[in-house]
Amino acid sequence: MARGDLTDREWAMIGPLLPPERGRWARPAGDNRRFLNGMLHVLRTGCPWRDMHERYGKWNSVYVRFRRWAEQGVWDALLQTLVAYDRQYRGACPFPGHWGKRGAHSEAFGRSRGGFTSKIHARCDTQGRPLGFVLTGGQVSDYKATDALMTLPVPSPKAMLADRGYDSDSFRPDLLMHGILPVIPSRKGRSTPQNTDWRRYRDRNRIERMFNKLKQMRRITTRYDKTALSFMSFLNIAAARLWIRSFVNTS
Repeated sequence: MARGDLTDREWAMIGPLLPPERGRWARPAGDNRRFLNGMLHVLRTGCPWRDMHERYGKWNSVYVRFRRWAEQGVWDALLQTLVAYDRQYRGACPFPGHWGKRGAHSEAFGRSRGGFTSKIHARCDTQGRPLGFVLTGGQVSDYKATDALMTLPVPSPKAMLADRGYDSDSFRPDLLMHGILPVIPSRKGRSTPQNTDWRRYRDRNRIERMFNKLKQMRRITTRYDKTALSFMSFLNIAAARLWIRSFVNTS
């Protein structure tokens, strides 16, 4: 087993969640575990598909399966299944956050002061495990991603911890209407500053630690993917790996 490959325990959990592949006559389908390890290798190292290590098979076969599963929504469903699998999830406090990175508008790119960039907005649970992602251009204000973040298919929390970039006159009332306590510092220059539970707000560092783990994946740190679909798929795979490790480490 190469560095970064799935362990037997990790594969035992994630393997049944992947669709079976049936090969055509004289062209048997490759093993899902070997192909997924190849995708994880590309995710971790950030190498071009053509430079993927040969131990994972033909690079084009691995890429075709990655892209086909992305178009079929397999990676989205994988993350959602792992989130739902966690039976201990009860009224946790997700933390929205964002991370800007270099990267056309339809593909979540945009001009900002940092250049041609994109932003990753995310929600995580109280253990710092990703619940879902939203991509926007680098020029888009954080609070404009709140609607998409709140419609992610995850349970409603008791409280929402977010940085001041998500402070808006519409987001706070919307959270309260849904029984969610906003723990969000007021924007600088706000005419009517809002009270903030700073002691509770300190827990928001968990999403920062989550992003630090994601940034260990070179494919995420530097966005090489031109399409939002491929980049989001790699995000979901990286998130699924964090969930699997949390299950294995606590079992």
